[in-house]
Order: sequence, then structure tokens, then C-alpha cells
Amino acid sequence: MVAQKEQPRLQKLYAETIAEKVGKEFGIKNSHQLPRLSKIVVNCGIGRFLETQKLKPEIRETVTSTLSTITGQKPIEIIAKKSVSNFKVREGAPSAFMVTLRRERMWHFLDRLSSLAIPRIKDFRGLKDKSFDRQGNYSMGLTEQAVWPEINMAKVAFNHGMHINLVFVNSNPEKSLFLLRELGMPFVRHEE
Repeated sequence: MVAQKEQPRLQKLYAETIAEKVGKEFGIKNSHQLPRLSKIVVNCGIGRFLETQKLKPEIRETVTSTLSTITGQKPIEIIAKKSVSNFKVREGAPSAFMVTLRRERMWHFLDRLSSLAIPRIKDFRGLKDKSFDRQGNYSMGLTEQAVWPEINMAKVAFNHGMHINLVFVNSNPEKSLFLLRELGMPFVRHEE
């Protein structure tokens, strides 16, 4: 007999209570039309660390080990498709590392992001609630990897930041904001 895997906490919360709240708030009766999180993309740009269009091994190792540790997946290397002289990027040179999270890993990552990493940001007063695009996708950036408790800064060669994109389906900025607030993302509260 195969043991059942435990459903991630936020996924269970969404399925049991939040989906119904979102439906009532926005008048959505069909469960297939409810806004939901489809993936999380974690991206770390490395273009500024390039020397003569080659990446030092310690930089590659630091970025890939950081992304692997916080996401549980091996990142892929993104190669520049075009040369852009203003950014000192040549076609074919490495420009970023990226991880796309879906299903259980996505929910576990979001839980750790909202409850562990974001509160550890220095002088944190809440996430901006204006960083949504028209489809309701939310983007945020972290300036250093030290906010993740699993990263040992004594073993890291240098500090680097990362961009985190939360991608939604069937959504818009209002629905995504409501959904993320219900999931526990610490947004700035505006006095009314």
C-alpha cells in the first residue's frame, strides 16, 4: 500500500476556504473560472558578474547552489539571444539562471517565502501592492539571498538578489491581491 503524500499547507487552505471566499467576493460561481496560482518563476540575473563574457566558476556555483537550495530544483542557465552594448551583453553569453516551480514545490516555496523569507528582510514594512500586471501576475525582488534561513552566508562567495514572479490564471490585479492577502502575503496596509 502506497502512503498518501501530505498536501502543502497553503494548497489545502486555498482548496478548503480561500477558493470559496474568492468566489463570493468576485461573484464567480464556476470553480474553473476562479483565479489560481499556476507557477512561480525565480530568476537571478548574472550579467553584471561577467568578465570578458565568461562566468567565473565560483559565481556559477554560488548562484546555482542558492537557487537549488531554496527551490529544491536545479536551475537552468539562460543564454543571451541578442547583443546589447548598453548592458555589456553579447549574444551567446550567460545572462541569468532560472527555476520554474509548479504543483507541490510551488506551494511549499510560497509558504516559506511568505512566512520565513519576507519577514527577515531588513526594515521590512510590507510588500508593495502595485506590482501586478494586467493579467494579475505579481513580481517582487529580493536584494540578497540571506533572507532565506537555509542559506549559510559563511559559505557564500558573494551576495546576489533574485526576482520572483507569481503567475496566475483567470485573474486580474484585484483578484490576485485578494487571493495573496488571504494566503498570508504581508502586503502594506493602507489606512482608509
